[in-house]
Amino acid sequence: MAKQIHIRIDDDTYEELNNYSTVSSQTIQDCMLVAIRQLLIKAKEEPGRNPDGYTFIDLFAGIGGMRIAFEAAGAQCVYSNEWNKYSQQTYYANFGVQPDGDITKVPAESIPDHDILVAGFPCQPFSIAGVSKKNSLGRATGFEDKTQGTLFFDICRILKAKRPKAFMLENVKNLCSHDRGRTFKVIQESLAELNYKIFYQVVDGRGYVPQHRERIVIVGFDMLRYGNDIDFHFDLHPLKRQPVLRDILESKVDSKYTLSDKLWAYLQNYAAKHREAGNGFGYGIAPPDGITRTMSARYYKDGSEILIEQKGKNPRRLTPRECARLQGFPDTFKIPVSDTQAYKQFGNSVVVPLMTEVAQLVVTRLVQLDDAQKTMKNFEGIPQRQVI
Repeated sequence: MAKQIHIRIDDDTYEELNNYSTVSSQTIQDCMLVAIRQLLIKAKEEPGRNPDGYTFIDLFAGIGGMRIAFEAAGAQCVYSNEWNKYSQQTYYANFGVQPDGDITKVPAESIPDHDILVAGFPCQPFSIAGVSKKNSLGRATGFEDKTQGTLFFDICRILKAKRPKAFMLENVKNLCSHDRGRTFKVIQESLAELNYKIFYQVVDGRGYVPQHRERIVIVGFDMLRYGNDIDFHFDLHPLKRQPVLRDILESKVDSKYTLSDKLWAYLQNYAAKHREAGNGFGYGIAPPDGITRTMSARYYKDGSEILIEQKGKNPRRLTPRECARLQGFPDTFKIPVSDTQAYKQFGNSVVVPLMTEVAQLVVTRLVQLDDAQKTMKNFEGIPQRQVI
């Protein structure tokens, strides 16, 4: 339950706060909350940077699934960014860090140096009108022309300015076919223009959690630093025993998660209507000894894609904690927001144990590349013996 506090401020401070609220498009309450959190963060003793470990930044951070993954791989987060205030609230509750907001307004130079850029960026189509015109005039185009106005542009400008050793990007499987393949083509061209060698693969979380969840992961390494003779393999090892839904269900569940008669009747009628039309749309009763469909951010609306059967009662939704488990979050992960916001957050998040394995592969490959570079430098420093 939220607590209330009352503070008195002078007229000049109130005027500045009011102006900042208008400029930042936030309520005064939200501005104050962010300021208090930042004060608390500064009051804490920040851990010293590990000189032997890799650092990363967490962009489009959501609730921190990628942060958990890379921290488990031994890397240290030095900057996080997430615009949604409810996701910021969950992130702060779990990591003690208030993420920056609106990445489009953050100068790349102000972001700390880092080894790995991590981002689960939104999928947006790119406008090719300006690019087509430049091509017709015989003028060169680059990522700034092709990606301007999209959030992927902000990833590119940060890569260009900070030049991390590697990056890892995550998106929906349909990124490859989005906008008839043009979106992914622009992404590949833009990253290549920045001299990063990229590797990508569609991976499924079902080997780690009881959910069919396909996502594309794009990994890149700096060719200016390591050369273009770089290889990388998504050498994943899912659990030997496939997790099933029963593994993540709570033993006692509040009756509020049971569908009302009205909603249950609506979902059944909706499914029947589409069956008659030859479509496959409708609710999904998840098998307790099997896996679920992909959980989406719309789960909060009716829970129809993943329903749990109950004896003598209407089916029920998953609880927020069950949603967290379905994505592989530990039970120690705090859920400080409403059920509605929690459903949106977990529906937008990643399968943590799967991303942890990919993160470990990225870090391991960086260690190998850096070790090879050190060996080469040492070898170059040895005088060469002349052969007569």
